[in-house]
Amino acid sequence: MAGSKGKTSEAPAKALALYEVMVASCPEVERKGATMPFTSVNGNMFSFLHPSGAVALRLPPEARETFLAVHNSKLFDAYGVVQKEYVTMSLEQLRDPSLTARYFSESFEYSKTLKPQKAKT
Repeated sequence: MAGSKGKTSEAPAKALALYEVMVASCPEVERKGATMPFTSVNGNMFSFLHPSGAVALRLPPEARETFLAVHNSKLFDAYGVVQKEYVTMSLEQLRDPSLTARYFSESFEYSKTLKPQKAKT
């Protein structure tokens, strides 16, 4: 877990705890970010915990459409900008470890196929 001089996430404690459980379901993944918890692979972010307590999860097109339809969800909207590859995972959905593990793993696998991003200098 990343630290940042004592700063912590603004998300509700319960959402942060559930996000941690979701990330732990995939041992290859390390949670990053102290104030804005997120995960990434090859420089591509694939999940983050918004201060509201909702989770944005990057999914491939077919899985994204299925998630939106089956779970009555929507694309993630961060500060008025719709994140086209990210679904919104609610606190209620985060409480279901089998659901979160399944989609988190799918998100991770999809993100590994994306073009690696160069580190910013």
